[in-house]
Amino acid sequence: MGRMACPVLMKSNVPLRLLRFLIIGIGLVPAVLLGAQESPPKPNILFILADDLGKEWIGCYGAGDIRTPNIDALASGGMMFHNAWSMPQCTPSRATLLTGRYPWRNGWVNHWDVPRWGVAYFDWKQPGNTTFARLMKELGYATCAAGKWQINDFRLEPMAMKKHGFDDWAMWTGYESGVKASAERYRDPYINTPEGSRTCEEKFGPDLFADHLVGFMRAHRDEPMCLYYPMVLPHTPFTATPDEPDAKGRLEQHKAMVRYIDKLVGRLVGALDELGLRERTIVIFTTDNGSTNGITGTRNGRKVNGAKAKETEAGVCQPFVVNGPGLVPAGVETDALTDFSDLLPTFVDLGGGKVPGDLEIDGVSIAPVILGRAMDSGREWIMALGHGPAKRDGKGVCGVKDFATRVIRDKRFKVWVSDERKIIRLHDLEEDPYEETNLVDSDKPEHRAALEKFRGVVASLPAEDARPLYEPRVPNAWDREK
Repeated sequence: MGRMACPVLMKSNVPLRLLRFLIIGIGLVPAVLLGAQESPPKPNILFILADDLGKEWIGCYGAGDIRTPNIDALASGGMMFHNAWSMPQCTPSRATLLTGRYPWRNGWVNHWDVPRWGVAYFDWKQPGNTTFARLMKELGYATCAAGKWQINDFRLEPMAMKKHGFDDWAMWTGYESGVKASAERYRDPYINTPEGSRTCEEKFGPDLFADHLVGFMRAHRDEPMCLYYPMVLPHTPFTATPDEPDAKGRLEQHKAMVRYIDKLVGRLVGALDELGLRERTIVIFTTDNGSTNGITGTRNGRKVNGAKAKETEAGVCQPFVVNGPGLVPAGVETDALTDFSDLLPTFVDLGGGKVPGDLEIDGVSIAPVILGRAMDSGREWIMALGHGPAKRDGKGVCGVKDFATRVIRDKRFKVWVSDERKIIRLHDLEEDPYEETNLVDSDKPEHRAALEKFRGVVASLPAEDARPLYEPRVPNAWDREK
């Protein structure tokens, strides 16, 4: 496809305005109504998801090698979670947060890059693939996504984002086999909007995505908005940024990219301030998994190796910051348990709705914690699973094993579960946060009790993980096997 200039494309929109007429007349309006007040507007939600970034690169979580002042300001003026889990890798994390369903239920137990390998796609026709965006639209929210999607092939499903519930979008397509330009997400990025896919010449992808979101905010400032910003930063390929064009080498470019993440967070928060939306917007910042392997940072004085696709705490326990002046209590740190399956029900709860009774999900709403109405999430355990490449057999895409390895934890203990459904490691995270001492053979009563508890959780899970919910297709001419 040709290269062309790529301004941010916005659909025309007339803001919805609530018209209210108050008729006051003696004998016509009960006196009690004269003192009635409008119900508070539904809060906007801005959900920011960095791509491959562990706590060791976020200042408020103890990073020693970098400063992230804008993210830190969200934390000091809001709420920091210490026990928030993603899945270990990209596809399982994204499918889980979109659907509220664990990978063993939604089938995306391994990474599967749809534009590269084709055949499978995230199928909106399957009830189990209902996204938070579709539910938020039903609650009257304007919805927009910008950044990385990669779980549909826009060549085959050009309106996939709309069918998943987004009114507008600007998404890097993911690498499309046979389309060289699609490899670019940073400089001259290849972006899909409602008008189609194109190279955005002389643009820096992260700026383009932020521009698109800010434009959507302006156009829909009078409506409740649910904004999804799955960043492409700081995923490889490492690159210099417009602010640090001379950054060289993997580590220095990674640092430059993290600083640019922080800058964009500040820009979006600044736009909310400028538009007068800040005090009715809840901003959530988190990441999809740990940092890139081979990138080492320092956290609380200790070196931490990048743990993407690993089930260690550095791979699955993510920074999770929530901020909303007047909505979210300030200066709070919480040990409440939560994982990505909780995001869908939380968004729906914040929007004043309820998850449909016929939609089977695994998560619970943590809105009461976020809003300061509860001290704890009520979750007894959280779970993470899903890493490495999926495979394809005669029936389509499936996990590498019938039962994927996984980790489960409560506030104190964590277990590792093998693909034979056996607990092979037990760690006391209060005493051993870096999981160096395996207690699985310990005879201490508290360790035996923890094992018994988690064996019960494992026994409650299906013996085989589900396959992804999609409608099989004839292989595409451009599909790759590996």
